[in-house]
Amino acid sequence: MEFGYGRALGIRPSFWSLWTSASPPWSRGGKEEWAVLVVGRGSSDPDANSDLFKASRLFHEGRPYEMVETAFVSMTPPKVREGLERLRKLGARKVAVFSYFLFTGVLEERIREESEGFADENPGVEVRYAGYFGADGRVADLVLERYREAVRGDIRMNCDVCVHRVALPGFEEKVGAPATPHYHPDEPGHDHSHGHDHSHGHGHGHGHH
Repeated sequence: MEFGYGRALGIRPSFWSLWTSASPPWSRGGKEEWAVLVVGRGSSDPDANSDLFKASRLFHEGRPYEMVETAFVSMTPPKVREGLERLRKLGARKVAVFSYFLFTGVLEERIREESEGFADENPGVEVRYAGYFGADGRVADLVLERYREAVRGDIRMNCDVCVHRVALPGFEEKVGAPATPHYHPDEPGHDHSHGHDHSHGHGHGHGHH
């Protein structure tokens, strides 16, 4: 059996309009009154985590939102409540929470629940959940583009800050080591106690969903 490995969907500016149309607060006037919290899945890969911060910053550029912060629902800080608390402390009174997910699931639902819980505990802050990317032709087009790259063998990965090639603080032991699946403690139904080695060499996959 032969496998073709494609690169991550990555940061695509054409997706920004999906963010702004996901929920009424994003499309109404008065954007300068709203802060935005972008929440990703979270990964053990520092490069993948940093991509979400870059996406959030690029979204903020040229738009009048009061603030745009980044958080994760799993694996790495800052978590959803930490992101919301930071915005509250910075003076935000209206926060739109967007999930950087293609579709719903356990973790996306958790983002919604934690946002609603924070809103209940902090009546001075209006928190609106703005959804996720969902089914859209622009998403499908990008998936097909990555498929065609994989079929042609035209894969261009960014390895400038890959933990398997570059010694990053706290990840030095991963340099030169094979990339293997790892346990996700926040997801149900994952039993990795069987002990099989699924090593597939250096495959710099980013944890975007």
